[in-house]
Amino acid sequence: MDVLAVQVLNALLYAAVLFLIAGGLSLIYGVMRIVNLAHGNLYALGAYVMAWAVGVAGASLSGGIPGTAPPLLVLLLPVAAAVVAVVGAVMEPTLLRPLYRRAEEYQLLITFGLLLILEDVMRILWGATPLSASGLWAAFGSANVLGAVYPRYNLLVIVLGLAVAALLWAVVYRTRFGVVLRATSQDRRMAAAMGIDVGRTYVLAFALGTLMAGLAGAVIVPIQGAVLGMGVDALVLAFVVVVIGGLGSLEGALAGALIVGIVRTVAIQYFPELELAVLYLIAAAVLVTRPAGLLGRA
Repeated sequence: MDVLAVQVLNALLYAAVLFLIAGGLSLIYGVMRIVNLAHGNLYALGAYVMAWAVGVAGASLSGGIPGTAPPLLVLLLPVAAAVVAVVGAVMEPTLLRPLYRRAEEYQLLITFGLLLILEDVMRILWGATPLSASGLWAAFGSANVLGAVYPRYNLLVIVLGLAVAALLWAVVYRTRFGVVLRATSQDRRMAAAMGIDVGRTYVLAFALGTLMAGLAGAVIVPIQGAVLGMGVDALVLAFVVVVIGGLGSLEGALAGALIVGIVRTVAIQYFPELELAVLYLIAAAVLVTRPAGLLGRA
């Protein structure tokens, strides 16, 4: 029973992080029809900012003793995500908006270029050595869940993922800003004719999507650290999620993240050498039978 409980929690943990990444990717595509290849390194940027901030703040709060970061440093999570959101709010009007009237290939090229630039920026700022914030993870300790000992920080990430999913759903479907987002995504010209500031809406939507990517990087860094290349790996898995769930669908991102989280956890437990192959096979099967994804709109 305790082994099963740990595996279920691990699946939920992985699904929560994947939803934060893929949900932001889907939100940006749903509103602006941009396949943002830089999204993976915006996730990595959130991880680096969080690791750096925990290192600086933790050293002053714990007297410079390694591995004794206070649990209150978890309050830096939204700060790291906000930094990435600011980067996104600058990227959209300056680098992406001039290309909206051009073919989609130009958007793919510019976002791929941004992926490479962000990688180099992180290398210049923090070097090639991986950063760690494991002291924050250790500071939370462990809890007993259904007879299994499980890290409290991991439970916090699961709860945070569920809370963000509920909050995002409420923003999109229960607020005036959500109505504006959906109207703009349906018909940009008609929305502009109705008096909606489309440019401002695009900036806010892109910043919200990058905020989710930054938050995903920030929450994962105490568990696995920040390292160059982590953004590309996350981007590939995020695309698997949105292919399964449906690109542009928040509900699809949540369903895809749960499917990938469960399948990956089972695969690691019973046939680790086929972990990625199984995920890609599922994505391929969905593409063949339902090209728009399980919950996507054709």
